Amino acid sequence: MFRRTFSLIRKELTHIVRDPRTLAIMIVLPLIMLVVLGYAATTDIKHLRTAVYDADKTPQSRKLIEAYQASNYFDIVAYVQNERDLTYLIDHDDVRSALVIPPGYGRDRLAGERTEVAFIIDGSDPGVANTVFGASQQVGQAVSIRAIEQNLGVAVSRMPGVEVRPRVWYNPNLESSHFMIPGIIVIVLFLFTTLFTSTSIVRERELGTIEQLIVTPIRPIELVVAKVLPYVLVSFFVVIEVLTLGVLIFGVPINGSLTLLLGLCSLFLVTALGIGIFISSLAKTQTEAFLMTFATIMPTIFLSGFYFPIEAMPRVLQLISYIIPAKYGLIIVRSIILKGVGIEILREQIVAILIFAAIIVTLAATRFKKKLE
Repeated sequence: MFRRTFSLIRKELTHIVRDPRTLAIMIVLPLIMLVVLGYAATTDIKHLRTAVYDADKTPQSRKLIEAYQASNYFDIVAYVQNERDLTYLIDHDDVRSALVIPPGYGRDRLAGERTEVAFIIDGSDPGVANTVFGASQQVGQAVSIRAIEQNLGVAVSRMPGVEVRPRVWYNPNLESSHFMIPGIIVIVLFLFTTLFTSTSIVRERELGTIEQLIVTPIRPIELVVAKVLPYVLVSFFVVIEVLTLGVLIFGVPINGSLTLLLGLCSLFLVTALGIGIFISSLAKTQTEAFLMTFATIMPTIFLSGFYFPIEAMPRVLQLISYIIPAKYGLIIVRSIILKGVGIEILREQIVAILIFAAIIVTLAATRFKKKLE
């Protein structure tokens, strides 16, 4: 049995090595996804293009503009003379926000009176708008505090009251890449393992070689193991590849056990392999297998917590997320890498993946065996 299986594994590895395009896709494409998503899929808002309509033109208004410019959130790229020009810039996406300083701002500041300015935000992208909304208020509050300190002649920090000092654990600088890179590991594992497993078996059927294998003494389970094991090895190489580049390029810290991480990734791989085998038993061509695989990717990305927090979803979608295996994989990988937790903290997720693996592999093996017969 082992000799037959090993011969099939060697055959599959030889096929992978002799197909440089497939091998390049399996190794290079995850790197491209890592770099693109690591830089592009970020919630950090900096240097937002901002316009200014200063109807006051006093030293006080210029100081306010300088405060926004110095905050690192906003880049002042245009000064306009009226609100019509401001509307034109926002409508044409030349700027995403605008500061409007009304006449009399400097006079009210010198008189110690309360004054207001407008900060216009392009709300067509709510994710950006929410961050900009908070940043605009933060700069305005800092200017107000300095004004109060000048008027009273005493530091606000010394006045009675409650001072809240936030402390951020696990990601002190709130780097979005530290959150995204571990998620990319899970998504890449799921995508490539499922895709190449499903298409490799269907390819044998298209070429007619699977019938040749069936008439040999090879058992269906041996065939399945031989077809998927090489892709498991490649997937582990991809995991190490993504982890290494995540540390070197994005500075993602690995606070937990690397051995535990790889071990639980292998457990998640069993689920992905089962889905790939199940798809291969349904699809008649590689194109069908490809499309079916990508049909599973959409809910995996949107309902697993990879990018959008599950807590913010409607209750119905939160319930659906419980049947998404990648949800548990994401919790495991992010918890080990960022929080450094051990296996005792991850029991629920491990049990969930074990259940998924048992159900999916059983269905896949049963369906695949019937397909061969």
